[in-house]
Amino acid sequence: MSDRQNISSGTPWEAVAGYSRAVRVGNHVVVAGTTASDENGKVQGVGDPYAQTRYIIQKIERALNEAGATLNDVVRVRMFVTDISRWQEYSRAHGEFFADIRPVSTMVEVSRLIDPEHLIEIEVDAIIGNAP
Repeated sequence: MSDRQNISSGTPWEAVAGYSRAVRVGNHVVVAGTTASDENGKVQGVGDPYAQTRYIIQKIERALNEAGATLNDVVRVRMFVTDISRWQEYSRAHGEFFADIRPVSTMVEVSRLIDPEHLIEIEVDAIIGNAP
């Protein structure tokens, strides 16, 4: 596919597991499940759903920007959380970024994520040129 652009965060896990941080095909950008681990694997916002959500959305925003998109282009957000009873903390951070954009959004509780300190993992779909 000549119009496919793979976006890498540069972490070693991408090569090991065979995935990209984001992929752009045409005007569609998909960002892989993203956690609050930094480039060195250190989890940010340990124990704090709000802080982890903010960190992840900022990380997603960087991947979108590299693909030529912005948060305004996001049309779908999927959140996988380890404790849905804390939904208000996740949602408060989500709302700070998406209150005016209002993408469709799903929050699902999962039994665990790859690192026990991860409280949330987020993936998004964006369509460039369809910002509100």
